[in-house]
Amino acid sequence: MITYWQQENGKLVSKEKEELVPEMNTWVDARSVTRDDIRELEETYGIDSENMLDILDPDELSRIERNDDTGYTFTIIKLPVFSPGDDVSYFTAPLGIITFDKFFITICWTDCEVLKDFAANRIKELSLNDFPAFTIRFMSRADLTFLRYLKELNRRATTIQNEMLRSVQNHELIQLLNIQKSLVFFTTSLKSNQMLLEKLRKTKIIKLDEEDQDWIDDVEIDNKQALDMAGTYTNIMAGMNDAFASVLSNNLNIVMKTMTAWNLVLMLPTLVTSYFGINVPLPWANSKWLGAVAIAGLCVFTSVFGYFMFMKRRITPSVEARKRVSFKARRAERKQRRYIKKQEKIAEKRK
Repeated sequence: MITYWQQENGKLVSKEKEELVPEMNTWVDARSVTRDDIRELEETYGIDSENMLDILDPDELSRIERNDDTGYTFTIIKLPVFSPGDDVSYFTAPLGIITFDKFFITICWTDCEVLKDFAANRIKELSLNDFPAFTIRFMSRADLTFLRYLKELNRRATTIQNEMLRSVQNHELIQLLNIQKSLVFFTTSLKSNQMLLEKLRKTKIIKLDEEDQDWIDDVEIDNKQALDMAGTYTNIMAGMNDAFASVLSNNLNIVMKTMTAWNLVLMLPTLVTSYFGINVPLPWANSKWLGAVAIAGLCVFTSVFGYFMFMKRRITPSVEARKRVSFKARRAERKQRRYIKKQEKIAEKRK
């Protein structure tokens, strides 16, 4: 979808292509572009097809260059994207910026919050008369969005960690893996944007005045802050994954210890049954009730042995296993849960 914007009274106003004022600078906003949109941009503004392919590549890194054949400046910056319907909700997408004398063209294969903020006039002191400053504003807004998304990722990781302290499930491990992927995407994109900022400071492709230089300094500070946060959260996630891997290994050892104990308990009846096959005369076969009493005694002995070994927690003497909850406490807990459910149903009915 292609939208045309021009500035009136300090605010961006959406206009149809036929309503554009030729004397005013125009922002051509192309989001979630289709093949028809790509063809229209290439034919109308003479955009090189190779540059268009670079913009549509999700793995393209930030850079700036001058196309002497067509006479436009080509810039790519990485923007954060939030898509709640995907498995990896937070990722990055390249934004292609092409500047002519009167046209400022942005092309992105998806939609994102940064573009929505510009279209909704949430950016203060924005001017279409200064294209370099307009480009720097995109990078500044991207860094602020990166910082906010990083904080949301940290809160999600903390919530999942609290859930895993109670019970470790595969779904929670997959969520942690997706968060770690998002952090890797953010770190790579922030490093790429940092290199672009350094090149903008040194390059002569676009002319920057003193105010633009000050803006670049502020954007660079925000970018480094976001980069440090992403690195810190990545290290925390790596340590968290190692810790839960140790917890899973420890739980497996406890289960194997319990299974080994059960194997020892069940070994005696298995040994007796295996020894006395069909070709071996059974003891107490002709002694009427004596055999039944002996077998019952063996069963009672095995049951008592299993009770003292397992119910008394002598084989798995962990802290959680030694905790004994009385019947009254369990009953009170069940009553509390039923009361909470009843109150939730009453609240739903009132809504």
